[in-house]
Amino acid sequence: MGERILTMGQATREALIEEMRRDPTVFLIGEDVAEAGTAFKVLPGLYEEFGLERVMDTPISEPGFTGIALGAAMTGMRPVVDIMFGDFLTLIMDQVVNQAAKIHYMSGGKLKAPITIRTTLGATRRSAAQHSQSLHAWVAHVPGLKVVLPSTPMDTKGLMKTAIRDDSPVIFFEDKMDFQVKGPVPEGDYLIPFGVADVKRSGTDVTIVATSSMVRVALAAADELEGEGISAEVIDPRTIVPLDREALIQSAKKTGRAIVIDEGYQSFGVTAEIAAIMAEGAFYDLDKPVARLGALDVPVPFSPGLEDLTIPSAARVAEIARHLVRD
Repeated sequence: MGERILTMGQATREALIEEMRRDPTVFLIGEDVAEAGTAFKVLPGLYEEFGLERVMDTPISEPGFTGIALGAAMTGMRPVVDIMFGDFLTLIMDQVVNQAAKIHYMSGGKLKAPITIRTTLGATRRSAAQHSQSLHAWVAHVPGLKVVLPSTPMDTKGLMKTAIRDDSPVIFFEDKMDFQVKGPVPEGDYLIPFGVADVKRSGTDVTIVATSSMVRVALAAADELEGEGISAEVIDPRTIVPLDREALIQSAKKTGRAIVIDEGYQSFGVTAEIAAIMAEGAFYDLDKPVARLGALDVPVPFSPGLEDLTIPSAARVAEIARHLVRD
């Protein structure tokens, strides 16, 4: 199987095209997904191949078209729902949290909801407080949902295909700033299983667990630390539900020090959950308490200078790592 260099946006598009060709029950629904190819221009050309019956533009009513897609999923289809901004999850929480996540349990296993909710996270687009949040911890808190956060084009394609084929509802978060990030992607059909973390960089002195675009922040920090003689291991969970707990614990045991970084708000979020898992599982092997770094607990500012200060940076991650290793 050969490899090409694709952007993350191209990897998403390729995954959807391949799955729609493979399975006629797969369809795409959302605002501006047809002629416009989504607001971020990620899916051009899909409606020309599959028609408006399988690539459906909708009115501006997230609760309405998500409800339609959920009904279709419960009756044999595999819809992919495009929610333009992750902030708009607020509009579909009843459909996702009270319906999709619970229908398999409440029907005694007779019904299922194989629906993929494709949406975004991430700040620094200068889109202000209502279009810049990273709310993946919300849905990760709800049993019955699976939550995916790819960080590379290769992971994006393999995880998207797995999501579409999964019989559970999957919330698939793509960082809106990363659609042009490039990387190698294998040719042909491949799947990446949920619940399997990926070691993006091996190291011996400190573990950095990072999600989504924060993986690149972690790798930049690791490069900086390498020049100072500190070896950082960077681990990408890829999915936070299910979460590869064992991989995180084993890395913490190996290095004896750990940092967790995530672009969601720090309080009551992903950093806290992962840090707790590592602290419990590697307690006797840790030399220092697990550190964590999330977004500041403030509405995301519109001001570029202020907005940039709200999210983790490579310099801040490197600073925390130095303290863990040297103090």
